[in-house]
Amino acid sequence: MTTPRLANAELAVMERLWKEGRLTARRLRDLLYPDTTRSAHGTIQRLLQRLEDKGFVHRDASLGTQIFSARISREAYASARLEALADRITGGSLVPMITQLMEERKLEPEEIERLRKILDEG
Repeated sequence: MTTPRLANAELAVMERLWKEGRLTARRLRDLLYPDTTRSAHGTIQRLLQRLEDKGFVHRDASLGTQIFSARISREAYASARLEALADRITGGSLVPMITQLMEERKLEPEEIERLRKILDEG
């Protein structure tokens, strides 16, 4: 099964859940819309419901207050999206993408060393 792509607003919610861990809808609203003059509660609720429907978010209501947490890690999501991009652009190969990043000097020396270790182990 492929991991669905997240819309920008959904990704913003996931970023907060990845960073903070477990949050209430109210806390998410406060973090994402700190200066809003209108209620963003409905927006947050719709985003959380969509993310739950897609399998990205877990809702825990056992404490009386609904607490939301990520069901998928940032790394798992990034990996799935990279694979989907590679499938679309390079026929499934990540080599052209990695090569381009290395040639354009967009990888830090530590990242290149990590890639070397992975290649040596594989």
